[in-house]
Amino acid sequence: MVTPVPSPFPDRPLAVLELAGLLASFARERFTPERVFATLRAARVEPRSLAPYVQFDPRHYTRNLVFKHERFEMLALCWEPGQRSSVHNHDGQQCWMVVPVGRLLNQSYRVLELDEQQRLCRLEPASACEISPERPLQVDSAEPIHRVENRPEFGERAVSLHIYSLPYDRCLAYCLETGRYAEVPLSYTPRPADAGRSSR
Repeated sequence: MVTPVPSPFPDRPLAVLELAGLLASFARERFTPERVFATLRAARVEPRSLAPYVQFDPRHYTRNLVFKHERFEMLALCWEPGQRSSVHNHDGQQCWMVVPVGRLLNQSYRVLELDEQQRLCRLEPASACEISPERPLQVDSAEPIHRVENRPEFGERAVSLHIYSLPYDRCLAYCLETGRYAEVPLSYTPRPADAGRSSR
């Protein structure tokens, strides 16, 4: 059962860096999945505070670093209508999502068969839920394989905040059509001012 955590800013939404600072202030032993999720459920993020981290790309959603700490990293992902992630996991790390702008659909998958030697995996859809400003999500550690999508019928752009603990730079991506999976590297989307610099 998730214990509600009162927002330290009850009269206004939090700026995104205020939320990051709040999470960073938790002592190591208090940085638990339940406490982080309860904090996200109690807080609201001021959409205007996301402006420095928002950039859209018509080809693919973008991954923009907001804050990095030894215990977690916070990214702003920007989604045009119709864009979606690959089916992927989080390399054993915890993941929470909140969507201050728009809404997204999270589709989880269940493993039916796994052949690690051949890198083959048969999946079936499991639970699905909508993520919105009022409905953050904690990725189920029992079924961590999932896909996030800004469905075309939602008809608007979306910006989501993803908190990963610990920070990680690779994950497993799954192809539903071929049943194969592979480890893929992850990188931040370069800002225009970073053109010519390599991202992580």
